[in-house]
Amino acid sequence: MNLAQVRALFARDYFATELCGIMIDEVSANGAKCSMPLKREHMNANGTVQGGAIFTLCDTAFSVAANAGDRLTVSRSADITYLKPAKGACLYAEACEISRGGTMCLYRVSVYDEARTLVAYMTGNGHFLNR
Repeated sequence: MNLAQVRALFARDYFATELCGIMIDEVSANGAKCSMPLKREHMNANGTVQGGAIFTLCDTAFSVAANAGDRLTVSRSADITYLKPAKGACLYAEACEISRGGTMCLYRVSVYDEARTLVAYMTGNGHFLNR
């Protein structure tokens, strides 16, 4: 799928796109880039970006990358590590394919803040469904 097709598909992901404000910036054969402008609703009690917001950005970037190919993909598992508090007004996620096989795929997702500091790292394992 091209960028317009992927954006049209994910426009129905109201949690990610409308509530969280995640935007799909790029898509390629083996990856995707998404961004999330930070709002007051993304912050936790400590004044830093809430882990669930960061995970949602990671999960969305993974899903965009995995579904940009020729097979509908659902998540099987995900593992995230939070490294540093995010600084700035926007977070950026880059999903990159590690492996794609008969029924499964594996992606690495890195999340950066505006200073290009690595904030979090996730691996996402997907399972292919028939389209």
